[in-house]
Amino acid sequence: MTRESQSIILASTSPRRRALIGSLSLAVEIVASNADEDIDPSLQSVEQVAGLARRKAEAVALAHPGSIVVGADTVVVHDGEVLNKPADAAEADRMLRRLRGVDHLVHTGLALTGTGFTVTSVTTSTVRMRQFTDTELAAYLATGESLDKAGGYGIQGQAGAIVESVEGCYTNVVGLPLCATARLLIGAGVAIDAPPPSCGFQLDRRCPCWPVLAGDRDD
Repeated sequence: MTRESQSIILASTSPRRRALIGSLSLAVEIVASNADEDIDPSLQSVEQVAGLARRKAEAVALAHPGSIVVGADTVVVHDGEVLNKPADAAEADRMLRRLRGVDHLVHTGLALTGTGFTVTSVTTSTVRMRQFTDTELAAYLATGESLDKAGGYGIQGQAGAIVESVEGCYTNVVGLPLCATARLLIGAGVAIDAPPPSCGFQLDRRCPCWPVLAGDRDD
């Protein structure tokens, strides 16, 4: 079986990741990963996301031998501290007040695993929140978006109104950096013939890294 004929699986049920990988014009199966998501707090955040993405991909690959599996994990980091999904609205409120008017980092770890290989990469973007008002914050929290989002916000949703800027890949902040994902897939022998994705925040900027060539892939 050639890699071109292998099935591709996204080890995530995130609707955001599903929509993003679908824009690569590939037939992708969605399989939930039940991997242990406990992390070693002594590791740097970039090591955490890379390791967890690999764990997710390899857990699904065990049950689907012969497939190419994509795993991903995204974290928000401010002042060196990882901000995970808030437990409740009160914690989301504290997170967003902390991020108001300042820069923070968003890391997404990617892992691609198949027969005889596993490769990983990490993409980082810098996000700056506006000096939004308490009224705007309360309105956003009332949407309920915060509760399943790292850092307490989803930039592709109504939180876009309280974000000032994104430096780097926008799709990375959503949860799946498309050029990095394409680079790993092409490196594994998967042919991708898709138009350049939009990777700008609140503007229609075409991805400047597109087309991704096999020689440009991450090692």
